[in-house]
Amino acid sequence: MDSFGNTTPFASNALETKAELSRFLVDLLDPLAAHTSPGGARIHLGHTATHYDETAAQLEGFSRPIWGLASFLAGGGDYPGTKRWVDGFTNGCDPNHEEFWGNMRDKDQRMVECSAIGFSIAVARNKLWDPLTPEAKTNVENWLGGMNDKEMPNTNWLWFRVFANLGLSKAGSARFDAKRMKADLDHLDTFYIGDGWSRDGPEGVVQLDYYSSSFAIQFAQLAYSKIAAEDDPIRCEEYRNRARKFALDFVHYFDAEGRAIPFGRSLTYRFAMSSFWGALAFADVELPAPLTWGVVKGLQLRNIRYWAKQAGAYNPDGTLTIGYCYPNHNMTENYNSPGSPYWCCKSFVTLSLPETHPFWTAKEEPYPAVLLNTTKALKHPFHIATNLGGHFYILSSGQQCSYPVKQGPAKYGKLAYSSAFGYSVPVGSGTLEELGGDNTLALSDDGGETWKCRRDTREARIEGPAPGWLRSMWYPWKDVAVETWLVPPTEAAPLWHLRVHRIRTARELRSAEGAFAIYGQREDGRALEPVEGEAFGTMAEGGNARAASRAGVSGVVDVDGRGRKGTALRTDANSNLMVARAVLPTLLGEHAPGSEDIWLVTAVFGLPSIGDHKGAPEGWSKEWQKRPTLPQEIAALMKA
Repeated sequence: MDSFGNTTPFASNALETKAELSRFLVDLLDPLAAHTSPGGARIHLGHTATHYDETAAQLEGFSRPIWGLASFLAGGGDYPGTKRWVDGFTNGCDPNHEEFWGNMRDKDQRMVECSAIGFSIAVARNKLWDPLTPEAKTNVENWLGGMNDKEMPNTNWLWFRVFANLGLSKAGSARFDAKRMKADLDHLDTFYIGDGWSRDGPEGVVQLDYYSSSFAIQFAQLAYSKIAAEDDPIRCEEYRNRARKFALDFVHYFDAEGRAIPFGRSLTYRFAMSSFWGALAFADVELPAPLTWGVVKGLQLRNIRYWAKQAGAYNPDGTLTIGYCYPNHNMTENYNSPGSPYWCCKSFVTLSLPETHPFWTAKEEPYPAVLLNTTKALKHPFHIATNLGGHFYILSSGQQCSYPVKQGPAKYGKLAYSSAFGYSVPVGSGTLEELGGDNTLALSDDGGETWKCRRDTREARIEGPAPGWLRSMWYPWKDVAVETWLVPPTEAAPLWHLRVHRIRTARELRSAEGAFAIYGQREDGRALEPVEGEAFGTMAEGGNARAASRAGVSGVVDVDGRGRKGTALRTDANSNLMVARAVLPTLLGEHAPGSEDIWLVTAVFGLPSIGDHKGAPEGWSKEWQKRPTLPQEIAALMKA
């Protein structure tokens, strides 16, 4: 009965060819017809709210699927439902029509949706622009051009105005503002910090999440470099050069099964995370070794295949849910409308390519063998990426959102993020069960009534001999300072990483340090119970705790024996992004105030299941018996 309620309408699609990818897109577009307004300009998929108005939310539902539709049409596809979007352009931009989207104001959400519309005009003009009447074309031009004199956030949003003007340019519109577009591009280029990486904003912003890659900046640079190659050749070549460098870092955020490492905000965009790989093909980038078109094809298609099989990502009618691997409003942002997830349609950009393109002619290749069992320090995002022992994850210190964002500490402040286990978010403000404190050191100064987790990380840097370790500071209260070292795994203990914390406190504290949250059910669907050996279940003994299930094994050990107690905490439902029922091996401690440093040394174990195999490979307990070694430089600091 495992398959009952746990399948999708797309699971049988092999998603290996252009035709199969086209069919997946069509299967996503078709259900939208029942939710489309009579005039075609709005798509209403649900009743949850956003910080912006309902008209903008329904415009979002209309516009975001266009990323896929325009690519499909540009590549020679023919979709009978295209008329819905042509009608939508006509009526949504008509000030006298009841479905008018409304004129743009400063920092208006409508600006975001202009990027998909501009892209569609640029690449599929004959199918989406040419059928419009002269009056409708004028209305679309006026509506898009209306953003040129408006204030925009100083972020990746500026790319949305670039694409609005790019579409106007390709349509030959008098509303195209070349001066405005150049100024936006020149300013966006100031976000660049080297080695292919760009911040999501000006100096001082330290967000380098998926917006710096697939969601916005890298994708936009590559799409621009293809569409504007003749008009802006020098800049376009620079963007392709950046992509070549960036790709060699970004590949470490994907695992051999196609999953991307969940990190940061907007994760309800799902397989938009892999759209960078399709954009490389769209822009005809000359690939750097060890990347080949077969490797890139595999990275892109494996990710889409993974999402095509996630039953919780779809409503029964085939529309997308808000959430990650299942419907989950705890992890969303206040700008996630029911139409937001269709940003994933960016990953259909390869449908614009002919069958003769090397992306489609190449034989799909697995994850590059030369990158397996490696660890790499990524200096710009303050990440150390590793896949030793088959577990793909990053250690993280130094990022935070530059403005208030829901669940910010969980999205940017955790100590580790895994492609297999995901991360958790709080579902309440009281108990540890509500906290979702995986991969974090949570502190309480009120006896456990409330808990603080790292949000504002200071003085982050990578130290030590290659690949090094991450070192950073956190100040949860004015009289409490926490210094943390994150040490990646080694070949001697490949499934462990180390965390060292030095706490200086003038107040009494309780601590809770979590490992990876893991699927918390037995094979019969009941909750995990205490067991011995390698059977599915939990273990908590002294300063140790672990949990084993069909998802693999997660565990934590108090290395220096400072009196912390291990427990297998059953977190509240719907806190983890990937599994709705999770268990979290956790260390609990109590710490008195004083002038002396409090040192905590924690070893964290993670071994995910591979492919369709249920549970960790047999014999995993031998790896559990190993213990990582503290680097001499850190050990010396502890003795000083």
